[in-house]
Amino acid sequence: FYHMDLYGSKERFDIFPEEPSGQGDRSLGDTRRESALSSEKFQCSQEAGYDLEKEVAELAKMYGLDEDREKELELLGGHREMVESRRPPARTEKAGSQGSVYNASKSISPVKDQSQSAKQQGLHGKASHDEDQSKGRAEDEAESHTWSREGVSSGGVSDEWSSQAVSEEEEEAADVFCSTCKIPIRAFDKLFGEHKDHEVAQLPSAVESEKEEIHKNMCKLEEQIAQMENFASHLEEIFITVEENFGRQEQNFEVHYNDAVQVLAQKYEEQLEALGEEKRQKLEALYGQLVSCGEHLDTCKELTDATQELYLENDKATFMKIFFFYNYRLEEFLKKEVDLELSTPPEFEDRVIDFSEVEELMNSINTIPAPCAPVINSQAPNAATGTSLRVCWGLFSDDTVEWYQLCYKPVSNERCSDDQADHTLKVKETYCTITNLLPNTQYEFWVSALNASGISPPSERAVYVTAPSPPIIKTKKIRSCENAALVSWESRDINPVDSYMVELSKLTDEENGDIITESIVGIPNCEVLIHLQPTQSYRICVRALNLGGSSERSEPVLIHTTGTYFCLNEDTAHPLLAILDDGFTIACDQLENPECDLPIYDNSFTRCIGILGSLIPFPGKHYWEVDVEEDTEYRIGVAFENTPRHGYLGANNSSWCMRHIITPSRHKYEFLHSGMTPDIRITVPPRRIGILLDYENCRLSFFNADIAQHLYAFNSHFQHYVHPCFALETPGILRIHTGIATPPWTAL
Repeated sequence: FYHMDLYGSKERFDIFPEEPSGQGDRSLGDTRRESALSSEKFQCSQEAGYDLEKEVAELAKMYGLDEDREKELELLGGHREMVESRRPPARTEKAGSQGSVYNASKSISPVKDQSQSAKQQGLHGKASHDEDQSKGRAEDEAESHTWSREGVSSGGVSDEWSSQAVSEEEEEAADVFCSTCKIPIRAFDKLFGEHKDHEVAQLPSAVESEKEEIHKNMCKLEEQIAQMENFASHLEEIFITVEENFGRQEQNFEVHYNDAVQVLAQKYEEQLEALGEEKRQKLEALYGQLVSCGEHLDTCKELTDATQELYLENDKATFMKIFFFYNYRLEEFLKKEVDLELSTPPEFEDRVIDFSEVEELMNSINTIPAPCAPVINSQAPNAATGTSLRVCWGLFSDDTVEWYQLCYKPVSNERCSDDQADHTLKVKETYCTITNLLPNTQYEFWVSALNASGISPPSERAVYVTAPSPPIIKTKKIRSCENAALVSWESRDINPVDSYMVELSKLTDEENGDIITESIVGIPNCEVLIHLQPTQSYRICVRALNLGGSSERSEPVLIHTTGTYFCLNEDTAHPLLAILDDGFTIACDQLENPECDLPIYDNSFTRCIGILGSLIPFPGKHYWEVDVEEDTEYRIGVAFENTPRHGYLGANNSSWCMRHIITPSRHKYEFLHSGMTPDIRITVPPRRIGILLDYENCRLSFFNADIAQHLYAFNSHFQHYVHPCFALETPGILRIHTGIATPPWTAL
């Protein structure tokens, strides 16, 4: 085995290169130059620390041949022994041969000197081993030059050696797969043979890849088998359908022809024979297609069995040899298009008997009579949503019906196009779900049945109605207290609904705390007063109901019964009064002209820069607080709905309020009703004022909430429910706090 560049040209792998004619006798100088070049290459390989075994190992690892590396080395060693065993005896007769031997012996000497030099330098710690290896390689190289020339002279001894080497190589087992040539090869052929530049893969991986390809084709084949089996089953059903249609046709012919049997006897036989011939042609065509289908199915199964046997082949080389034949056959079979269309339709063509004697009679005869009018059902419960309706009907006869025509339109008071449908649908079944409808809207439906002979009269008309749209709860107008809540909503439908239903869910920490605990039904208006339990949280939804059913739930709202909740009525606010984003803070920037030219609503305050809160319609006690500023003058309290909008709060008998006035000497507080106030001095100006409204005890109390101090109480019989009221007399803000539990110190 000679040192060489494994990626060099093919000529460098020829151990005994053939020389062209006319160049058999080379000069002594050429031989010496070749010997010197060989020695220089060998010296470079020694200086670079060349390791033959390492290079072979790397190549084997690159191509996944680690397990066969020892076999490779043995094979390479066998070639060296073969070279030595097949060398002929030395010849000295020819000068050219002697010159070659001389040149080869000369080329050994510098190699030995170079090996001795490497030994002295201690290259790789293997001096003695490298010397022997270098000596052997140099001698083999020199002798190869001699044998090459003598081989040319002796008439083809190298050819004999090559043929024997090739035969010995063929005896080696294939262990890789050449993807270019599509055949199994030896690893040595990839390294030194004609497959050097080809793409190869490990034989097991190649087998797995090809098996995967076979598996894919088998899956396709199985799908085709399933299609063919289904088609065969369909053909059997078509056989039955043809028989049934034939029987129906024959019966109709007999029924219609019995009235004129004497005149039509001969024609009847002709028509029946023609019908039978058509039947025979149809059955023959279907039978031929069924036979073809069976043959195709048998071929599929045969290929499946053969492919499975190939797939289970354990011998990899045998598998790859016969794979391409079966795979080519399988692929060619799969390329063939399978005709899955019926060769003949199961329906018979309508035959019209036409001759001069009974032309008028026969033109009035139909093989299948037109169907009777269907009967449409009235609307069933829960058959409607906000945008869809399920309509059902029936046919109380044995008439043949191919499909139904469903017509509908919205119910309108206009009678200009009463018989014209806005929409028409073609339906196979005796029911249909119509979508994309308007909520809470009445629609008129009617249906007709059709077959080949014509259309039936329309059914009676039925009116269906869609379910309403989900209501919209007015979250800003919800009022609640510790034991009740007043919820209002609005409908999104143009048409009125029948009633509403409110669903309550008590929220707890348990996983199933969001279940419906109570439902209030039969609510006629868009507002309801709900009695609740104190210190609880509820989720409330509203549904609208009509004859069509119930709407979806509205968006839920949360209600907490920890205190009194109310909101501010924006339509009562003075134009100079602003309500901030939180909805519970009012502010005023300037008071130079309270009677300004800004737009004023009919229910707005015009002189007092004030606003009313929503009505508190619940009996019992109600408590809320207001944050105030010491440098702001204000009025806070309660008032009736009809309190004058052009007056001041507390200046009439329909309002009660606490007023703060800043004088040069002190903060003055007044508790006004009908313009009168008691003489009360408050030493600690309150920053947060608590207001307690007690309907049952006819009492309105004011507190300094910061220090739990009672300020004053009105004792008055409230004939009506009242509104909280607030007003600013100087620039400033008021912050209102609702939903606060009544403090225990208010009862002292």
